Amino acid sequence: MQQAWGRGQKRCSGTCWPARGRCGPPCTAIVHVNSHNRNRGFCSALQTAAGGKRKEETALKMTFRWYGSQLDPIPLRYIKQIPNMSGVVTSLMDLPAGALWPTERISALKEEVNAAGLEMEVIESVNVHEDIKLGLPGRDAYIDNYRETVRRLGQAGVKVICYNFMPVFDWTRTQLDKEAEDGSTSLVMYWDQLKGLDPLKDDIHLPGWDASYTQDEVRELIRAYGELGEEGLWANIEYFLKRVIPVAEECDVVMALHPDDPPYPYFLDLPRVITCEKNIDRYLSIVDSPANSLCLCTGSLGSSPDNDIPAMVRKYSAMGRIGFMHIRNVKILPDTSFEESGHLTQKGSLDMNAIVKVLVETGFEGYFRPDHGRMIWGESGKPGYGLFDRALGSAYINGLIEANGGVIEE
Repeated sequence: MQQAWGRGQKRCSGTCWPARGRCGPPCTAIVHVNSHNRNRGFCSALQTAAGGKRKEETALKMTFRWYGSQLDPIPLRYIKQIPNMSGVVTSLMDLPAGALWPTERISALKEEVNAAGLEMEVIESVNVHEDIKLGLPGRDAYIDNYRETVRRLGQAGVKVICYNFMPVFDWTRTQLDKEAEDGSTSLVMYWDQLKGLDPLKDDIHLPGWDASYTQDEVRELIRAYGELGEEGLWANIEYFLKRVIPVAEECDVVMALHPDDPPYPYFLDLPRVITCEKNIDRYLSIVDSPANSLCLCTGSLGSSPDNDIPAMVRKYSAMGRIGFMHIRNVKILPDTSFEESGHLTQKGSLDMNAIVKVLVETGFEGYFRPDHGRMIWGESGKPGYGLFDRALGSAYINGLIEANGGVIEE
């Protein structure tokens, strides 16, 4: 008997992720539009049948960065009290890059988060070992560990893994506690504080640098990346993606690459490639799969005046290639130094309403978190990751989503 299709229904073509996957259940024969995982893996038949996602169907999921009960002073019960907060973005912070994540520790972390009434569906980060980034002989063993960690996280219900391919340093700032006129403090990057510094000669400790490296090790890594260059780094990104993304597809996990922060070289022309639309296009094309997606950090990419953030959000959201959003504002100074500001549009250089409006208009159904906040009201803790200002940012983003016709899934 011929199936009578309802509005927005069509039989899956068998090409979407669940149909191809081996870690999750197969795709159902009849599915409603948007019943697949949010913003990834839409089978083309479904999207055609529906004529694309409708604005009123948009449902975003708000999350909150949490560093674990041993390192983060913010109790999970406080995070749960933020309106529309669905879960936390967390990690096993003590494990070194390249380590295989133990199943029992993943399970224990998930149980702790779930016991507080929150989800653990986004991990940030599973760090990439320098041997992988540099293409050294030991990389295959570390990639094997990475692939198995992806499998274990997928089995635990994790949907997105945020990671980066930044050489030597993760994010970098010159000061973590710059005081503003209102008495709040925030992270800043001032070019004049970098003048005259030479990491190959001077002992330098900047915020965001991996403290596990000695100064001599940092110097060796800088020399190695200088010899590698941008094209060498691109080749190693490709090697990594072609081995990891197939596993992510099997397990219905999105690998969301965080852009370089800041998105330009600041020492010795170290190769930094995830910086702009052209380079992001290149990265996404290496493995053209929804599993190979972007963590679009508005503050990181937005610290370069050359990046049009609302336009980039529109493009990559419409492509279904944003796996995770970091939403924050940043104030760019005349010399392209920048200060991390409050989330409100008028406090920085980014149009936050335009960014959120584009997410709603393009039907983004992914995860987002209010990114770095100021330290306010006398709060102490990890700079950029206090409770109060990020909770204010969450409320602001809640309002922008509602005002633009979107819905936040609790």
